[in-house]
Amino acid sequence: MHTDLTQGSVTGSMLRFAAPLILSNLLQQLYNVADTLIVGRVLGAEALAAVGSAFTLMTFLTSVILGLCMGSGAVFSMLWGGKREEELRSGLFVSFVLVGLVTLVITALALLLMGPILTALQIPDSVRGGMADYLRIIFVGLFFTFVYNYMASVLRALGNSLLPLLVLGCAAALNIVLDLFCVLTLDMGVAGAALATVIAQSASAGGLTLCAVRWAPGLLPERRHRRFRRDLAGKIAGYSVLTCLQQSVMNFGILMIQGLVNSFGVSVMAAFAAAVKIDAFAYMPVQDFGNAFSTFIAQNYGAGETGRIRKGIRSAVVTALAFCVVISVLVALFAPQLMGLFTQPGETEIVAVGVEYLRIEGACYCGIGCLFLLYGLYRAIGRPAMSLVLTVISLGTRVAMAYALAPNPAFGLKAIWWAIPIGWGLADLAGFLWYRFGVLRRGI
Repeated sequence: MHTDLTQGSVTGSMLRFAAPLILSNLLQQLYNVADTLIVGRVLGAEALAAVGSAFTLMTFLTSVILGLCMGSGAVFSMLWGGKREEELRSGLFVSFVLVGLVTLVITALALLLMGPILTALQIPDSVRGGMADYLRIIFVGLFFTFVYNYMASVLRALGNSLLPLLVLGCAAALNIVLDLFCVLTLDMGVAGAALATVIAQSASAGGLTLCAVRWAPGLLPERRHRRFRRDLAGKIAGYSVLTCLQQSVMNFGILMIQGLVNSFGVSVMAAFAAAVKIDAFAYMPVQDFGNAFSTFIAQNYGAGETGRIRKGIRSAVVTALAFCVVISVLVALFAPQLMGLFTQPGETEIVAVGVEYLRIEGACYCGIGCLFLLYGLYRAIGRPAMSLVLTVISLGTRVAMAYALAPNPAFGLKAIWWAIPIGWGLADLAGFLWYRFGVLRRGI
C-alpha cells in the first residue's frame, strides 16, 4: 500500500501519486460547495452570504490544523525515505498528541469568541444570525476534521494517496444526501447544511482511521513508542509550526479580504462566496499536485537523491503550467454559467460581480500554480521558513493594495480582485530568485 517515490519514472511516479490526492481534495471541497450550492439555490442571497462568509472563517481556522498536519507529514516523508521506521512510529504518537491538543484549544476559543469574530468581519445584521447558527455546529466538528486530515497526511507521506480518496468519496456522497435531506425535507435552513457537513466529516474521520489501521498495522506506535520525545517533538514542531504559520497567514489575509468585501453589501458578499468556491475548484488540482510534488521531493531529499530532485522540479513546473493554461481558458469562457449554478434566476448583480472576479483571477492561475510548487519545494527540503516568507509577500501585497485602493471609487472592487494575482506574481519572483541564488548554490 506504500509508494516509494525514490524509484521509477520521475514524472510518472508524481502523477500516479498526485491523481488520487487531487480527486480526494476535489471531493473534500464538495463539503462546502454542496452547502453553498444548495443554500444559494433554495434559501437565497442572504443565506448564501452567511454560508460563504462562514467558509472563509472556517478555512482560516482549519488552516492551523492543516498546516500542523502538513508539517508533520513532511517529517514523516523524510523518515520514510530514509528508512527510519522506529523514529517514524514515535513521531506519529508525538505529533498526534500535539496537533490534537491544538485542535481542542482552537475549538474552545472559536465558540467563546463567536460574537467578537462576527463583529470584526463586519457581518451585516441580516446575515449575522444565520452565520452564527451555521458556525456553532461546524465548530463542533473541528476535531473530526483534524482526525481525517492527520490520518490522510500520514498515509500520503508514506506514498498512499488512494485510501484517503476512497474514504472521502463516500463521505462526500453522504454529505450531499444529508444536505438535501436536512435543508429540503427537514427545513432546517443553514443549520441543516452545517449538520450534514459535520456528520459527513465524522464518517470520513472514523472511516479513514479504521482503514489505516487495517491496511497499515505496522504504523501503529507500540508501547515503547508512546512516550514524549523532546528531540522528535522539536523536529516536528520546527516543521509544523512554520507550515502552520504559512497556512494561517495565507488564510488570515483571505479573511481580511472577506471583511473588506463584506463592507460592499450582501450582493457582493454572495457573489464573492460563490466565486471563491469556483476559484478553489479551478486551482485545487494544481494545489494538490504541489502537495504531491512536496512528498516526492521530501522522500528523495531524505534518501539523498539530489539528481532526482532536480528532474522532479523541471517536470513539475511544465506539468503545473500546462494545467493552469487550460483551466484559465475554461474559467474565463464559462464564468457566467458557473456563477449561475449558485444563484437564483434574476440575480444579475451577483452574477456580474462574480464573473468579473473569475475572469481576472482565471487569467492568472499560472501564478498560483508556481507558488504552490514553491511552497511544496521549500517545505520538503527543510526550509519551511521560506514558504512563510513567500506567503507574507503574497498576502501582504494583496491586503495592502486592496485596503488602500478599494475605498477609492475609481478602483472599487477591481482593486481587490487585481491585488490577488499581483501578490502571486511578486511571491513567485522572490521564490525563484531564492532558488536560483540560494538553493542551487548549496547543491540541491
